[in-house]
Amino acid sequence: MVYTRKNQRDLSAAERKRFVAAVLALKRAGRYDDFVRTHIEHYRSDGDRRLRVAHMAPSFLPWHRQYLLEFERALREVDPGVTVPYWDWTRDNTPAASLWSEDFMGGNGRRGDLQVMTGPFAYVNGHWTIEVGVTDHRFLTRDFGNPARPIELPTKGELARAMDETVYDSAPWNSTSRTGFRNALEGWTSERGNGRWRNHNRVHRWVGGLMLGGGSVNDPVFWLHHAFVDLLWSRWQSRNPRAGYLPATPPRRGSDQHRRIVARDERMPPWDVTPAAVAAHHRVYRYA
Repeated sequence: MVYTRKNQRDLSAAERKRFVAAVLALKRAGRYDDFVRTHIEHYRSDGDRRLRVAHMAPSFLPWHRQYLLEFERALREVDPGVTVPYWDWTRDNTPAASLWSEDFMGGNGRRGDLQVMTGPFAYVNGHWTIEVGVTDHRFLTRDFGNPARPIELPTKGELARAMDETVYDSAPWNSTSRTGFRNALEGWTSERGNGRWRNHNRVHRWVGGLMLGGGSVNDPVFWLHHAFVDLLWSRWQSRNPRAGYLPATPPRRGSDQHRRIVARDERMPPWDVTPAAVAAHHRVYRYA
């Protein structure tokens, strides 16, 4: 049966409570930290000579689609009525947005150590200890807008420029690709300062704290952010029905990207699925 992912602002109080309860149940069982480990393991940059699947590569979007599905399946084993909501960061773009309420994601980190002190994922409430990460923090941290070097969330205009791309991706298939929807949405640029970060990347920078880097899954808002990224890919696919995943075939031997990225019909570790296999989602879920 097809289920629906809703905008987080449209969730009822009961739906918020059920989502939070399911996330906390996965945390208590140790399963949430397995998802953190998966993301850290597959977070590799352009400079890494190994296979890249999660970031800075064409499979950024299908890899995270499958990752979201795996997490959602785990949540629905706890509560079959729960789905992952999405956060439209072009609309709910201030710390006052309902997203950050005490009954949902909690608020910003405090000055000094950036520790989140409110909401169900605050360390002080005893239910959310960081067990797997790339820092020594045992508590969730956030730094909305990065006051030291202020940054804002992406605008509708910035997102529209990405949505206007008409091909999925382009060589050299990494963070330096100058055309293509994937890199425009992922948000890598050659600019300096805060101009380096666009769309998906800029959201991670705006939230700050543990949302920076491979351990970003330690902040549950990660899932809401990536659900919106997935929704955007879904809309782009509808707009460009003939623009499939690229590259369709693997880079040739001798190419800088040979065996470093996956083509349309190649497996995306750690799962036995391909970008082609997850290109369509409408038989599994839809967006409200």
